Amino acid sequence: MSDDQAINRDRRQFFGMTAAMASLAVAPGVFLSQVKSARAVATQAASDQNRWGMLIDTSKCASGCNDCVTACNKENGISGIHGTATDAQWIRKVTLRDKLTGYVQSLPLLCQHCENPPCVDVCPTGASMKRADGIVLVDKHICIGCRYCMMACPYKARSFIHEVLDEQKAVAPRGKGTVESCTMCVQRVDANRGEEDKTKHRDPACVEACNNNGHKAMWFGDLKDPNSEIVAELQKHGGQQLRPDLQLNTGVRYQGIN
Repeated sequence: MSDDQAINRDRRQFFGMTAAMASLAVAPGVFLSQVKSARAVATQAASDQNRWGMLIDTSKCASGCNDCVTACNKENGISGIHGTATDAQWIRKVTLRDKLTGYVQSLPLLCQHCENPPCVDVCPTGASMKRADGIVLVDKHICIGCRYCMMACPYKARSFIHEVLDEQKAVAPRGKGTVESCTMCVQRVDANRGEEDKTKHRDPACVEACNNNGHKAMWFGDLKDPNSEIVAELQKHGGQQLRPDLQLNTGVRYQGIN
């Protein structure tokens, strides 16, 4: 392995372990104790033994429901005020209409966490990166805000931050001039990394809210674990990719889309 490859590997592993961290420069108002606690969340690099994924049943997703969006905004410190320059949308509700039949359905759209992410391919600095466990992230420390990744994403899943943000959360550092998108609440996924029980994890905020509020339209889990609930559901009822023609092998699948 060359020195450049080793440096690149170490940087990616570092960011994979510290997506739940925030520096005071990036997240003003965060106490040192919070940062220290965030650093202690994960002591091991992400493993390719896992492939984290999500399954969404659109037949259970009501057009007027935004519980998943609200939960995401709260968890990650997003304003949720639409129309403002700094308003990000890590997950958003979209309406699909079949031009032939007129059939309308609503579904949440977020970063699809592709196995072969176009955003990573076009990033000139390596800021857009995919962890070994399939989660696609942006390293805010080296993102130069060129927005090539936004243009490359076929799902329009990324947002650009135009202004300085205050009152950020240690688990979700955000910065002016950088691009961001859904992280699958990586801070929750990593919360129990290193425990003996490798199946332990907390669901992303959107999935947790959907289930807690009785909709039960979303599943999250390890796609490589044959005993996981998400794999059992996929085996029983199947699941489709959005834009399967792109052959991206997305980590997010949908049921009920036509």
